[in-house]
Amino acid sequence: MAQDNNTEHKINIEIDGDTAEGQYSNLAIINHSASEFVVDFVNIMPGNLKSKVKSRIILTPQHAKRLSKALLENVMKFEQVHGEIRDYDKPPIPLNFGPTGQA
Repeated sequence: MAQDNNTEHKINIEIDGDTAEGQYSNLAIINHSASEFVVDFVNIMPGNLKSKVKSRIILTPQHAKRLSKALLENVMKFEQVHGEIRDYDKPPIPLNFGPTGQA
């Protein structure tokens, strides 16, 4: 039986509870080679000199470009509703913020 060209293919995507909770990240470190992009998501807390990568995503160059385009489109949609997202030359809170030891 021939497949109808108008048939829509649907992908069923599921997410478990732990993944649905997500990971907070305030730093992304991006590296690339000729065949892949590696994006490490990190959560840096003020006063903490050591942080761990919370998630690593490895993408093909084509998928990295698609992600870049989709992210830009979504930022533009967000700004149309909520106003411009301001960027800072320097973080508003210094990374060494927090209690310090005194003698």
